[in-house]
Amino acid sequence: MKKTAPDLFSYPRYWAECYGIAPFLPTTREEMDQLGWDSCDIIIVTGDAYVDHPSFGMAVMGRLLEAQGFRVGIIAQPDWRSADDFMRLGKPNLYFGVTAGNMDSMINRYTADLRLRHDDAYTAGGKGGKRPDRAVIVYSQRCKEAWTDVPVVLGGIEASLRRIAQYDYWSNKVRRSVLLDATADILLYGNAERAIVELSHGLAAGKRIEELWNIRGTAYLRQQPPEGYVELDSSRIDWPGNIDKLPNPYDFGTDQRGADKLIDPTTKRCGADSSVTQPAEEAHVAPIRIVPMPLKRKEKLSQETTYIRLPSFEKVAKDSALYAHTSRVLHQESNPHNARALIQKHGNRELWVNPPPIPLETPEMDGVFGLPYQRVPHPAYGKDKIPAYDMIRFSINIMRGCFGGCTFCSITEHEGRIIQSRSHESILNEMAEIRDKVPGFTGSISDLGGPTSNMYFLNCNDDDIQSNCRKLSCVYPTICSNLVTDHSQTTELYRKARKMEGIHNIAIASGLRYDLAVKDPEYVRELVTYHVGGYLKIAPEHSEQNTLSKMMKPGMDTYYDFKNMFDQFSAEAGKKQYLIPYFIAAHPGCDDNDMLNLSLWLKQNDVKVDQVQNFYPSPMSLATAMYHSEKNPLKQITYKSETLYIPKDKAQRKAHKTLLRYHDPENWSDLRIKLKEMGREDLIGTRPGHLVTPEEAPKRRENSKARVRPSGARVATKATVKGNKASSSRAAKKRKGQSSIKKQQH
Repeated sequence: MKKTAPDLFSYPRYWAECYGIAPFLPTTREEMDQLGWDSCDIIIVTGDAYVDHPSFGMAVMGRLLEAQGFRVGIIAQPDWRSADDFMRLGKPNLYFGVTAGNMDSMINRYTADLRLRHDDAYTAGGKGGKRPDRAVIVYSQRCKEAWTDVPVVLGGIEASLRRIAQYDYWSNKVRRSVLLDATADILLYGNAERAIVELSHGLAAGKRIEELWNIRGTAYLRQQPPEGYVELDSSRIDWPGNIDKLPNPYDFGTDQRGADKLIDPTTKRCGADSSVTQPAEEAHVAPIRIVPMPLKRKEKLSQETTYIRLPSFEKVAKDSALYAHTSRVLHQESNPHNARALIQKHGNRELWVNPPPIPLETPEMDGVFGLPYQRVPHPAYGKDKIPAYDMIRFSINIMRGCFGGCTFCSITEHEGRIIQSRSHESILNEMAEIRDKVPGFTGSISDLGGPTSNMYFLNCNDDDIQSNCRKLSCVYPTICSNLVTDHSQTTELYRKARKMEGIHNIAIASGLRYDLAVKDPEYVRELVTYHVGGYLKIAPEHSEQNTLSKMMKPGMDTYYDFKNMFDQFSAEAGKKQYLIPYFIAAHPGCDDNDMLNLSLWLKQNDVKVDQVQNFYPSPMSLATAMYHSEKNPLKQITYKSETLYIPKDKAQRKAHKTLLRYHDPENWSDLRIKLKEMGREDLIGTRPGHLVTPEEAPKRRENSKARVRPSGARVATKATVKGNKASSSRAAKKRKGQSSIKKQQH
């Protein structure tokens, strides 16, 4: 059954709504004084510069809480070396909200090859170093240092993707939930509008965090599992044959009824000592029935009173197969309409993860995006440019979520698979605001998109089917027959947008799912005719089925179908337009032969890629579980599961990147070495089918008679000319190499 939630804007407003709307949420005590505030109810600490725009998380949450009646302050990019900067707005009445910002702080700071970046697109002036590594942990600890009695609430993508034990690429180990390291009180994951509104009103009503532990989209630390739940035990992958004969560790006797005799009637705890006072959350813990995961089909269990026990942090930290299994279970419990709570032991504490939040309905999405954003950076930054803002200031987010399920991407783990779309009216109103309010607007909208440009209003055609579905993707290995693929809502939006006064051009810059697009030729015609400015980005990611199956991406037949359609409609529109395909090197499961075949495909299709990305093991993605465990969590995990080939070391990753950039002369020497290592010298030559030219043999110096020349004069022989050219070439390469490194770092 499809689950529902109270309307986001249906809560009674907090008393402080009388202060009205702030021009900008205050960042100093002086700004608070100007608003007539003596204190903030909630203070948001963020790793990004404060931009009052719906593409920046701190602005969305701040304005949403303001609309609920709360006084919200912003501490942007504080000096984390002491607690002083965290006290600049005084003590919040309810809590600190802590986020690393729009990007994970580690991904923001380091490249996929672990090189240090020296810039930061979310900082004024683009300067790097304005936020610490693992910013959520550092900020949270400083908040606790500043005010020990104030709750700390974690949120944003960094916390979201670290809600359970997760593999950490930068330290090459499994780390425990960020909730423990941050010493925070509760964690909100995903797009957390529902959770933060419910939590804020609960705390404002005088409740404690301990009483709000079961809010959807949150993670919370407990001493014991809650009372009245049935446990599905998924903590192991090597179940014995007579699994139904396993004893229940919560059973005290021959059957479950025997346990009732050992429950202390005053504390409701098994064998409890009535002289010991128990914490509030433990006072009513009853014995729990445990069902081994393989027997779950024999039981009729309520989703609301069932949780799944994951392998403990201590086990997944030591056993990579169990880690892959845990990742598989987590992803299967991502549908908010059928997901069950998860529990994972960390030492002597239990990490409780509630089911995902209920997606926002279209009117709620309109409400969030229609809040009174200034749409510009805070005036304190003066004329300093914030690169991330400059990229999106003329773009519009029309939807959230992604049902593609690409294993290397974490969008689904954060935003969910169910698409949440805004109405045409809301989007057109935002276009008018950009036209009328944003400095520098000349009539061009840079994007109408989101995580994917063409999933707007695409969802399952049956609520009951969607409510019971546990598929990781709606489009892999084929497009689900229950998925709506009619793009008419998007096509109609484009047409309405082009008619707006003062709008001269609308580009579509978000990534396109071309396997969906080919299902609606009218949409492709509309896109190609009016909204492609010469180039369109698409992401086949690879050409080989072996690797594509680990990515959960469609085969190349779909790419050819889309390319033919794209070329046809471009010609009909009288335009010369080109596709820009993106590929990933060194993906888990991709061996040298797959990369070589991709390189040959690029050569045969005359595709020369400039921007090449090595696989980046981001927290919580399925591909990261593959990278760490060398197992495939897309299938049931056992200790006998096939071992995947994982290009991990620097030489392997560099070789795969070199194969993608076969056309770059700077890579030819390494490419020849790799081809010889693979026994593919047949691809070294000068014919069209060859991948790289042979190395030129040094020419022998010809014997010649000495020529008469003036005294002191020097003859520029072939050898010296060649030497000068070589020296000049080496110097040029060195300069180019230094420039390339700077580009990678930036």
